[in-house]
Amino acid sequence: MSEKMKENVLESAVNPMVGLPHSDVSKDKEHDHAEVAALSSKLADMPDYEMVLKGTGACAGCPSPMGLRVVGKVLGPNSVVVMTPSCTVASTGMMPKSCFNIPVLNCAFASAAATASGITGAYDALIEKGTLKRPKPTVFTWIGDGGTYDIGLQGLSAAAERNEDFIYFCYNNEAYGNTGMQRSGATPLHAITTTTPGGKTENKKSLPVLMLEHNCAYVATASISYPQDLFRKVAKAKEIKGFRYIEIHSPCGPGWKIPWSETVDMGKRAVKTGAWSLWESENGRFTINPPTLQIAQGKAKPAPLEEYISLQGRFNLVTRSPDKEKIVAEMEENIQKDLKRLLARL
Repeated sequence: MSEKMKENVLESAVNPMVGLPHSDVSKDKEHDHAEVAALSSKLADMPDYEMVLKGTGACAGCPSPMGLRVVGKVLGPNSVVVMTPSCTVASTGMMPKSCFNIPVLNCAFASAAATASGITGAYDALIEKGTLKRPKPTVFTWIGDGGTYDIGLQGLSAAAERNEDFIYFCYNNEAYGNTGMQRSGATPLHAITTTTPGGKTENKKSLPVLMLEHNCAYVATASISYPQDLFRKVAKAKEIKGFRYIEIHSPCGPGWKIPWSETVDMGKRAVKTGAWSLWESENGRFTINPPTLQIAQGKAKPAPLEEYISLQGRFNLVTRSPDKEKIVAEMEENIQKDLKRLLARL
């Protein structure tokens, strides 16, 4: 990572939406993808490389290819991704063709972290033996919340404890999307799923916070609706050795019962209400990113939570309840508690 990139990564931690200088970086000359990502403030300034090709079978408005395109423009073609059964794998295309422009290994549901550990270890062995002459590929996972919060949690925790050298991405759409929208550990309280038709009665896990307690080299939350923030965090993670965890909030049209055209808008609403927070921790140094920081500190008024949930069919039991005001007030109180916990880490 160049000194200019380090300076801008640090500066953009204060305001990820600020226009960062990139006048001396051209897409026409050779450069590091992470450097361009850290210096870019517009999508048009990003590298032309596409990790996701035309022909994906994903739903219109699906957040998974949106996020993977952003990640790909940072990590570049010298990458290998591990996936488990998920919407992303289901949308790959018919064998032997694939919509992904890098090697993809689809493994068993519970074994993503273990598989990525084996791949990165194999590359290290090839480099040590002198067999691999080119730079080590970036190994990363692209796993949904079901395969992260629930089925794959054991392997994830073990890989983090061993400080394995790969990036674990969780794209969190708050349900098991590929198998019919069943509840997961990431599903929020009161949300309707096919296995919680009366609304979920438990709070969701705070898995990103749990990953902090593993003393990982880098842990961050992001949103597909804040691409500049995501660019910067992936660029930072790429330059760090060891285990890195990034969780990307990913509104799902069919699962949330929202129009496919509203994916990005719904993600922004989640952050502005405080229902999803943006933060990062690098080697124990914890930072809350805007606009979450301003909301948590009381310097910015959160967007109305009632409006946010009323736009999602999965919360119909709340919005149509005679106790709606009480339930929404309790949900807002829980959000404030979570934000106070984040502030206490500063």
